[in-house]
Parts: sequence; C-alpha cells; structure tokens
Amino acid sequence: MHTQHLLDRAYGLTSHHVLKRTTTSQLIYALQPAALRFSHHLPSADNPQEQVPAHVSGVNAITIDKFEGRYLLSGGADSSLAIWDLEAQLNATDGGETCLPLEKVAKTSEEHKLGITQVQFYPFDSLAFLTSSYDHTVKIYSSETLVPSASFDLDSVVYNIALSPIASHLLVACATQHPNVRLIDLRSGANTHSLAGHSGAILSTAWSPVREHILVSGATDGSVRFWDVRRSVGELGMLDLEDSIGVLGKPTSSFSRNARHGQAHRGPVNGLVWTEDGRHLVSCGHDQRIRVWNTDTGANTLANFGPMVKNSGLAPCIPVLPPADNFQPGADIMFYPNEHEILAYELFDGKLLRRLKRPQPRQQNHASNSAAAQNQRSAKDRVTSLTWRPHDVEMYSAHADGSIAAWKPRTEEDAELDEEEEQERKEKDEGRKRKRGVLDEIYQGLTKRPITFGNMGL
Repeated sequence: MHTQHLLDRAYGLTSHHVLKRTTTSQLIYALQPAALRFSHHLPSADNPQEQVPAHVSGVNAITIDKFEGRYLLSGGADSSLAIWDLEAQLNATDGGETCLPLEKVAKTSEEHKLGITQVQFYPFDSLAFLTSSYDHTVKIYSSETLVPSASFDLDSVVYNIALSPIASHLLVACATQHPNVRLIDLRSGANTHSLAGHSGAILSTAWSPVREHILVSGATDGSVRFWDVRRSVGELGMLDLEDSIGVLGKPTSSFSRNARHGQAHRGPVNGLVWTEDGRHLVSCGHDQRIRVWNTDTGANTLANFGPMVKNSGLAPCIPVLPPADNFQPGADIMFYPNEHEILAYELFDGKLLRRLKRPQPRQQNHASNSAAAQNQRSAKDRVTSLTWRPHDVEMYSAHADGSIAAWKPRTEEDAELDEEEEQERKEKDEGRKRKRGVLDEIYQGLTKRPITFGNMGL
C-alpha cells in the first residue's frame, strides 16, 4: 500500500498531503517502547546494574515544549522537578542508553512541600513554566534555572492547571478541591476571579484551541461545563450524556438550552481534551467511560470505547491526541493511559487498535514472580501522564515507579534491518569461534606432542 502511494505521488496522481498522512499514520501505528532510560544520575561504579529512576518517588506529570519539541519537563510525587533535553548526547550504561536531566530540583528544596500535580510550559515562551501541587500552590519557574519567580496560594489542593494555546490574556484555569473554577491572571498577579456552578471539586480544565475565551471544566459531580470568561455569568451550559442530538445548528453559546442538571459522566470527570480544530471534546470519568462530544451542538456522539477502560483516583487522566494532519480526515487516533498500559483507539468510533505495554524486567528469583509481586509491579508501573512530542512521531509516558518511557516507531523495515544486523553479528561471532577453535587445536597439538631429549653426541 505504501509503495502504491509513492508511485501515485511520483506520477502526480495524489498530493503530497496524502503521502505524508499515509506515512505518518503508519509510523504512529508502529509505536513501540524504545530502549531509552531517563535517570536522575548515572549508576555508581560499584553497582553498574543499578536501576536509577527519573524521579525517586514516582512521576506525576510530564509535558514537552511546543516550539522546538526538544525539552521534556517532569514533576515528581516528591515535589522534585527535572528538564530533559531529548536531543542531548546519550550516556552508554550497562542498562542501555541513558538520558540525564539538563536541570533538576530535588525534593529537599523548599519550593513545593508536596507532590506536583501538573506541569505546563508558557503558551508562547518555553523559557518559563508553571506547576501545580497538592500543597495548594501554583508556581511560575524559569526553565533555565528552575527557580520560582512567583507563587499563588489557592488555599485548596490544585489537581490541574490549563493555559490557552492561542490566547493573549494569560489566564491560568485551576481545578481545585473548591467547587469553583479558579482563574489566575499572570499579567496582574490576581487570583480572585472564579467561575461558580459545579457542586463538587473541580478535577480538570481545558481551554478551547480556537476560541480564546472559551473554557471547559469537569468535576466530581459528574458534570462538564462550558464557560465564557468574558461574561459576568460565565457559564454557557453543560453536557448531558443522554443527549445525542444537542442544539442543532447552534454554536457553543447555546448550550444553556441543555438540561441545567445534566451529567456528562456517572461519576467524577478527571480528564478533558479538545481536538485541535475545536469541534470535538473528549471527556474521561470514573464511570469507566470515554465520551466524545460535538462542541458545536453539545451532543454526545455515542462513540463506544468498550469495556477495557479503567479510571480511578482524583489525579488527572488525560488522553493524548496526535496531530490530526497525521491521519486521513476522520481517522484520528487517541492514546489513553489505562492504568499500567496505554490503549490506542480510533477516536470517532471507539475501535481498539492496540494495547501498548512496557516489557517486564527480568526477575532474579521465583518468589518475585508470585501473583502478589506481579500486582505490586503493575501498581507501581501505573501510567500517570502522557505527552506527544511536537514535530515528530514520538510519545512519552510517566509512571508511578519513577520512570519515564519513550515510545518510538518500529516498522517492519526496522525489524528486518535489526534481524539482518543480528544475523551479521551471529556470523561474525561464529567466524571468531571457528578461528579460536583452530588456534586451540594447534596449541593443544603443540603442547600434547611428546618432547624427547637426545644425548647431543655426548
């Protein structure tokens, strides 16, 4: 199929966009765990096999800058922070190629007293980033020094923060234990503005990628609400899982016609993400459901993602949507962090495409292979955050065991090249063994040959 697309493009029968989408979609389908480690320091000389994690107590959140697609930012469950250069020269260790942090802040610092919940680069400048924490604060940091320049105390656990990818207003939407969406204005430093409507803690917020003043939020009351931050009564309306029709032909501002007490999920909503064209919204809830909504009408598209979806805890559970220009129209893919694995779905019909799992490390004894030990490893291997690398076909996942995993394409051609290299290596090894065997035979023949001493004419 790929060869046919190349021929069609060579003869001018199709545009370059078709070939690009075909190629990149095949690469996305071929994502596999890469042999790359993220470690906060190299193993010691006394223990070269030491498994050094990216963060000692687990990784809660990761993101990659949108400009160069080069710098990965990670926040730890112990309040530690690290920035990684994805293009830096790697270090060769006994465990494979290892990436070391460009800068890091250990948990012993006095910046955050509790674990990080979310990390976000500035929308227009990767030289600064924001963090939120269980210690009730949102902080602004310099990416170069990892020193905070401002701190906002919201007097409540902050589960999630969101910055608009297009707006110039620099408002940070904060999801906290309080039932109001809190807004921080980075220009003025004020954090007094709030959006009232939910009846439970806010767990997730997300700005529209096409309308700079439109915000969506999800809460423990199961509702998903839309807001216009310019309005004194900001709420535009809410989603209703029973509504598959919506307000036909009406823009988002007509959501107020929908039921005022509708629920998007029968349980807390801890994940929200827009498609990049702003026409659909994906929501994730504790009812073990993923729903796709038409944002023009507020209708539930009824996409069914099957019985494998798992979701629990108040921490953000946010899927990754690779750029739409990687796929043919309507064939978008979603990657969902499903506890200790990543599920790849077709976005608009819910078809399960792949289950991505990291290989389990080899165990040294049989006791560690017990069911209890395996369950414990699965719990520690839980996926806590996903991020897509801009301008490339790579995905990164954060895990509760302190590791960061890279997912890169491995096509059939790559596998064939690896097999050829492996075969060449085996042939070289066999050639060396044959030469060594011949030399051993010669040596043994010389040493076993009896030696006699004559009388030398005496």
